[in-house]
Amino acid sequence: MSQFNFVSDLQNALIMDGETRGPAPRWKKKLEASLNGSANTTRSVLSVSYNTSFSGVQVSTKTPGKTSEGKAKKSQATPTKTPGGGDRFIPNRAATNFELAHFLVNKDSGEKSDEENEKATTSNSNESNVQASAHKVERQKLISDVAQVNNDNNGGRILCYQNKAPAAPESHTNPLKVVYSIKTPISTKSGSRYIPTTSERILDAPDFINDYYLNLMDWSGDNIVAVALGSCVYLWNAASGNIEQLTEFEEGDYAGSLSWIPEGQILAIGNSTGAVELWDCSKVKRLRVMDGHSARVGSLAWNSFLVSSGSRDGTIVHHDVRAREHKLSSLAGHTQEVCGLKWSTDFKYLASGGNDNLVNVWSLAGSGVGTATDPLHKFNEHQAAVRALAWCPWQPNTLASGGGTADRCIKFWNVNNGSLTKSVDSKSQVCSLLFSRHYKELISAHGFANNQLTIWKYPTMVKQADLTGHTSRVLQMAMSPDGSTVISAGADETLRLWNCFAPDPLAAKKATASVNSKAKQSVFRQSIR
Repeated sequence: MSQFNFVSDLQNALIMDGETRGPAPRWKKKLEASLNGSANTTRSVLSVSYNTSFSGVQVSTKTPGKTSEGKAKKSQATPTKTPGGGDRFIPNRAATNFELAHFLVNKDSGEKSDEENEKATTSNSNESNVQASAHKVERQKLISDVAQVNNDNNGGRILCYQNKAPAAPESHTNPLKVVYSIKTPISTKSGSRYIPTTSERILDAPDFINDYYLNLMDWSGDNIVAVALGSCVYLWNAASGNIEQLTEFEEGDYAGSLSWIPEGQILAIGNSTGAVELWDCSKVKRLRVMDGHSARVGSLAWNSFLVSSGSRDGTIVHHDVRAREHKLSSLAGHTQEVCGLKWSTDFKYLASGGNDNLVNVWSLAGSGVGTATDPLHKFNEHQAAVRALAWCPWQPNTLASGGGTADRCIKFWNVNNGSLTKSVDSKSQVCSLLFSRHYKELISAHGFANNQLTIWKYPTMVKQADLTGHTSRVLQMAMSPDGSTVISAGADETLRLWNCFAPDPLAAKKATASVNSKAKQSVFRQSIR
């Protein structure tokens, strides 16, 4: 028998087209399993439909899960992915009006049921149904009125899908968001720029007089800073750094105000005796002395060949530096010391501020020289002395004024109609104001409590930056000829330079061309006696 078994095995091994006795391939197992499963499913569905077609019993076609004796049937888990891909979209349930949605969905069926109920009210047995139907109609009408109001107010929206998700707590914010964020940094956004908040250079100013009513520093168009220290007046060349003493007053006398002519090296000095001196700084030579006041001169302002001086005696005097009789007119608009004086950028108005809390605006005289004897506007809204005055370079009719410690406000005036356009509480004494030439911004110098310089966005007056460094109140500011740097003088006897208005490199060439085209020639360089 063993030989027959051997022959049979040999024949089976040599057969190529027949079935082998080894394990079935994997594809064959899957094919048989799928065929068996589909057949069983078909038979079960057919049997269920056959049995339920006659009995009328509704049977769920959901595939049952595995069950065990003594245990409840387990429900299938919710699939993790939706057919369309991605997660499920969940509306904002807090902002969704479910009552209105339910009413609109059941509105048609409710109307049909109401009609059927009205037809069935022929007998007394249906009186209760009539009352219920009438109550239901009234309730639906009320809901409809409310829905109409909501539609009018909210644009007819029932479901809300546009509310943003609440922000995550700070403890859950991603610390790498700054590194990987695709948003544009704040410093490069339009309307904002980088402003250095520390001074670029610090100069010593010993014996700088700590007096709110004096104006002891100015920056010329030739890049020379004049500053009064004690009884002396010094010149500092900002380009070369050279320092030169211009003059020294006798003991007890001092300079109360300094002001450069717009073009040239002529410096006007108002002293403590009430006189105004003119100096040619290129030759270190005094040209003339002009009197007219009975007390110290604390403010000066140039208008071509005309220099206006404000004094502690409350008067303003216009001096024509070309004529032998220099005094053109005297204005008596203040009852106390005049501590602020500025001509407008178009030289049509003169603004004066005094210790009597008044701001006066004087219009140009009919002859074109000097001003009218009566002020055009009198502004009395400030509650303290007004020393800080500045005219807007791109709006010649806009005047900015700042009040002292009891006021602390920066106010903007329209001199065309005499109205107050804006007022901002700066929270500290306002000592000086300057408008930027390159940006629509304003810089203010302050006293107690922070002794800082503040840059504001104009006209919104949103604070852009605080420049800190002075340890005492900042009394004076002046701007460089190119409008990029501001120098501040503080009661801490230091001068600090701030590069806070550096122009945009792309627009620097255009700005330089426009400044050169608007430059005016001096008409009295050779006519001062």
